[in-house]
Amino acid sequence: MIRLVVGLGNPGKEHERTRHNAGFWLVERFASANGIVLRKDNKFQALVGRHEPSGAWLLMPQSFMNASGRAVQMLAGFFKIKPEEILVVHDELDFPPGTARIKQGGGIAGHNGLKDISQRLATHDYWRLRLGVGKPPVGMEGADYVLQKPPAEERAAIDAAIERSLAVLPQCLSGDIQSAMQKLHTDDKKQEDKKQEDKKPEPKKEPEKESGLKSSLKALFGRK
Repeated sequence: MIRLVVGLGNPGKEHERTRHNAGFWLVERFASANGIVLRKDNKFQALVGRHEPSGAWLLMPQSFMNASGRAVQMLAGFFKIKPEEILVVHDELDFPPGTARIKQGGGIAGHNGLKDISQRLATHDYWRLRLGVGKPPVGMEGADYVLQKPPAEERAAIDAAIERSLAVLPQCLSGDIQSAMQKLHTDDKKQEDKKQEDKKPEPKKEPEKESGLKSSLKALFGRK
């Protein structure tokens, strides 16, 4: 069962539409859809709300990304929430925009928010919901890339992945994470297959074969 959902991002207007705030986007939309008010809690240095049907807490750390673990550690410690009961939602460079994946543990691939959470919890064994934002272009650092706003087409793909993630989030909160993973990953695969199908070039049309009479007349009188 998931008792704490953490959205990662940076506070402030200048950051709210950047790729690094994908985790914030999902938690904000879940809160809005469920009538949950996210209030600033100075004790936890975060925006905090509660999903009453499940009892799960929603958390958006208001320190910057590389200090995200403080709020997670404090709230989890206060309410005695285990690492395996935590779901952290974050941007993922290793997946293209439009992809969402759930996993437990694993490497953090240089993500500063995950690094700080893992250090403060002394484990990687929390759950993660990874929202693909794509790889930076050649010559650009990942840190610079995630602090930029995605173009409209990429943002639309990320939003679609968030919608699919929100559809399975209630299963995560109820403890049926395996079913949530299977549905989300299957839906993602269908989306990827559809993209590949749309990219296929139109089959070339074979030139029409001329009738025998027309071919003979051309041979006799030359092509006009």
